[in-house]
Amino acid sequence: MKKLILPVLLFLTCFSFAQTSKFGTFYDQRKSLFEILPESKNEIIFLGNSITNFAEWSELFSNPNIKNRGISGDVTAGVLNRLDQITRSKPAKVFLLIGINDLSRNVSKDSVYRNICQIATNIRTASPKTHVYIQSILPVNDCYKMFVNHTNKTAEIKWVNEKLAAFCKDQDFTYIDLFSHFKSSDSDKMNPIYSNDGLHLLGNGYLLWVDIIKPLLKK
Repeated sequence: MKKLILPVLLFLTCFSFAQTSKFGTFYDQRKSLFEILPESKNEIIFLGNSITNFAEWSELFSNPNIKNRGISGDVTAGVLNRLDQITRSKPAKVFLLIGINDLSRNVSKDSVYRNICQIATNIRTASPKTHVYIQSILPVNDCYKMFVNHTNKTAEIKWVNEKLAAFCKDQDFTYIDLFSHFKSSDSDKMNPIYSNDGLHLLGNGYLLWVDIIKPLLKK
């Protein structure tokens, strides 16, 4: 009987830890890392999901003050849940790109829009001197037959982006229109030269992104 107790306890312990994850194990892994990383002055934070996570921002800009706070698979609620990690250093700038994973899970476009607005507002409240840049959701392309729940959301993406542009103008946030730069010239789908799966970016896509926002880092 005693031989069975330890394995059972170990199983129950592991099971209880697994049940604590609301946004997924990778989210928890990244979030726990962000909690222990050192803070610095004048941080420039890139905040978002896998599209942000997969970039090497400090190298792309040759700037050690740039911090990558992207988490693959993240959603607007996940970003809201970890904003204390973003604002505690009182960063100089935050570049936010989030929303496509919400839409892929059939979260309403209105909820996505409202959550993004709430993220920006919460950052401003916690760190009033931080300049918040709200970046448009990128276009997607279904030609690869990959990420099918993401790449069929063009209409919703455009609606959210239009609402975000108006919100930024009204509330004095900076809106960055990435969508128009990444879409094909003859459609609203992601230009295939920038992606090989219709959702994530190739290296030249990140170089384009850098060119778009580089002037804003110098301000």
